[in-house]
Amino acid sequence: MNKKKIINDPVYGFINIPSEIVFDLISHPYFQRLRYIKQLGMTHLVYPGALHTRFHHALGAMHLMGLAIEILRSKGHEINKEEEEAATIAILLHDIGHGPFSHALEYSLVNGIKHEDISMLIMEKLNAEFGGRLTPAIDIFKGKYHKNFLAQLVSGQLDLDRMDYLNRDSFFTGVSEGVISFDRIIKMFNVLDDNLVIEEKGIYSIENFLISRRLMYWQVYLHKTVIAGEMVLVKILKRAKELAVKGEALFATPALQHFLINDVTETSFFSEEIHLNMFAQLDDQDIFASIKVWRDHPDRILAQLCKMLTNRNLYKVEITNDAPDQNRVDVLKENTAEFLKLNDDEVSYFVFTDVIRNRAYDAGNSNINILLKNNIIIDIAKASDLSNLESLDKTVKKHILCYPRII
Repeated sequence: MNKKKIINDPVYGFINIPSEIVFDLISHPYFQRLRYIKQLGMTHLVYPGALHTRFHHALGAMHLMGLAIEILRSKGHEINKEEEEAATIAILLHDIGHGPFSHALEYSLVNGIKHEDISMLIMEKLNAEFGGRLTPAIDIFKGKYHKNFLAQLVSGQLDLDRMDYLNRDSFFTGVSEGVISFDRIIKMFNVLDDNLVIEEKGIYSIENFLISRRLMYWQVYLHKTVIAGEMVLVKILKRAKELAVKGEALFATPALQHFLINDVTETSFFSEEIHLNMFAQLDDQDIFASIKVWRDHPDRILAQLCKMLTNRNLYKVEITNDAPDQNRVDVLKENTAEFLKLNDDEVSYFVFTDVIRNRAYDAGNSNINILLKNNIIIDIAKASDLSNLESLDKTVKKHILCYPRII
């Protein structure tokens, strides 16, 4: 069977599957599941085109890895065929542990278990299945391989994961502020002292990359309607789990049912195989099919929340720099409780506060280094003549207040 296939990607054109093992990994059920998990969760509620999947994104990141390795080789850096394959596999599988509506799931059903840790567990399972051939890829993914720059291409401030998702997400949402010169940035890649650096000519493309990332967070990923949709989903799953634990009958696929009725801790997830087996069957369709059925559930809190999501009648969300006034929150709770006939516990599903954070550039965590012509390297925040670039290295924290539109 010919496994050297070509995939037509709307962002980059034709993408080559570079080797047989990569073809076999893409064909594996663990990876095929990503076809049914949207890359941007609830973002389609604001940008209707944002229906691309984690499958799309993983293939795009794999394609960029091929381009990056080609450029680095052309500049005299030795990357042998095995290392190329390992780096390609590491970036291909970097998101394989994502669940449906990733962050909502992490808040409610799998008790804060990070998707990166699940990705690592799945990669180790695949490694056993493929007779240890993924060991170099796992070493790169963990940052343990002796060529550090390969790990930086997979996970860092300027990794190919970020480069693809900014490019892809701006393409599918239509938000032009997110468009980055990915090809120019990759052409400016170089390696000095085993670290990935950017040649001085690429400085303006990097400035654009960092500013685009910041704009995409506030305009797309943390858009208040996207937050509203995600918060409704978090509350739906929380309520469903609460009911399931009490023994209430709830429609759900076997995979979703497993996480509703069991309290899956981090320790149990990584020590009992049943949890990963169920997780590997879970995708967006399990969640949304259940939500459609739960609209008619006798529990009126669950039914109301599910109707809000399916009818796109979401929370009103206010985003502020300071914490909301407690008196106002109390009044909103009082009015909502009265209007919907809720007790104090129940009203917390409809009126609540939370915090969101955004940091466009974390200079302390694998800096973006600019390689000057005299072979000196300098951090992008210092090298740039943009006065606001250093401010991107600060975590911006904002407060959100959610309440029903009926109030």
